[in-house]
Amino acid sequence: MHVLVLGGTTQARRLAGLLVAALGAGDWVTSSLAGRVEGPRLPPGEVRVGGFGGADGLAAWLRTHQVDALIDATHPFAGTISFHAAAAAADAHVPLLALRRAGWVPGDGDDWHPVASLAGAAEVLPSLGARVFLTTGRTGLAAFAGLDALWFLARSVQAPEPPYPARMEVLLDRGPFTEDGERELIRRHRIDVVVTKDSGGAATAPKLAAAREARLPVVVVRRPPVPAGVEVVATPEQAVARLRALLGGLRARPEGGA
Repeated sequence: MHVLVLGGTTQARRLAGLLVAALGAGDWVTSSLAGRVEGPRLPPGEVRVGGFGGADGLAAWLRTHQVDALIDATHPFAGTISFHAAAAAADAHVPLLALRRAGWVPGDGDDWHPVASLAGAAEVLPSLGARVFLTTGRTGLAAFAGLDALWFLARSVQAPEPPYPARMEVLLDRGPFTEDGERELIRRHRIDVVVTKDSGGAATAPKLAAAREARLPVVVVRRPPVPAGVEVVATPEQAVARLRALLGGLRARPEGGA
């Protein structure tokens, strides 16, 4: 049995570990990473880095490598690769699951401003604040490049490339983050508005709690849709359980055994 996992997310790494433990001798798991992040945290099992050449290239890879199941565990905002995965799985007649952790939900005291895109976030920002904590990653900063009256603190794992806002400080850091750390960052940089994508998960959620405590508005970019007809699971454990049903039983290894 051969399972291909798309994505370098925390959930994807957790899933790869569970699958490696569940599959038997002669079976294997391949994790495919996009290669956009230097020095990524590698998951258990086999790893490949780089694109496939679109949906047709991915379908050819599924056939050539005799893949029995495909799991799209990419970032909720990866977008294009999810539609390529759906088309390739249909073409190669391979079952497909999408692993998507639950999105964030506003609570009491939150001042959230949902928008459909980064461009939408840029449109509403001038009315909300002047010092922006931008936590949308290093890609897509061009959407904010024309906001010369605002100051930005942009946090990302790697340094961004232009175009980006003229008045911008870059903070290179990788989660998980803490509420104390986010609270101090907001205070030190005098942040008055936060911009985030609805990535979900606990690793980057502390900024939301810190913003709530400071009574700051938060611009939340909504997720793009999962391709129609693709089955979605919320956790790596659910993905493994669903694969058992789809593929007739992953063979569990004895605890602690090889």
